[in-house]
Amino acid sequence: MHQIEFSPIAHVQNSRSTPEDDNWSTISSVIVLAENISTEALDGIEAFSHLDIIYYFHLVKAEKAVARSRHPRNNPDWPKVGTYAQRNKSRPNRLGLTTVQLLKREGRKLTVAQLDAIDGTPILDIKPVMKEFLPKGEVVQPIWSTELMKGYW
Repeated sequence: MHQIEFSPIAHVQNSRSTPEDDNWSTISSVIVLAENISTEALDGIEAFSHLDIIYYFHLVKAEKAVARSRHPRNNPDWPKVGTYAQRNKSRPNRLGLTTVQLLKREGRKLTVAQLDAIDGTPILDIKPVMKEFLPKGEVVQPIWSTELMKGYW
């Protein structure tokens, strides 16, 4: 395989400076475009209610980012499952993906709700959410994941 290199297109500004697993609904974030990205790249984005944000877990050390099996949040009450059956930050490529609500655009800044990324997080891509890309049919997930998410938002 060949190496892939990315440069951030934006970064996050908000009040959370440390990675935490819960209570993200209280955080409002601003995504600020990098200086080398034209403001025109956001033209028309305010017509969408939601955006998919792809970001980099920049505080996760490379040696902590592995593909393996473990109990989610190290809770032995939940089954041991693989990295790709979880959404934790200690992933080999350290990528996060969250669907956010777009609250407003001001020039090169997007104010969003429901972004679970800390202050300074590098943004790798922004995509509008379109109904046609949403899942078709019922979304199924195990009970442990519903329990894990109870206090997340």
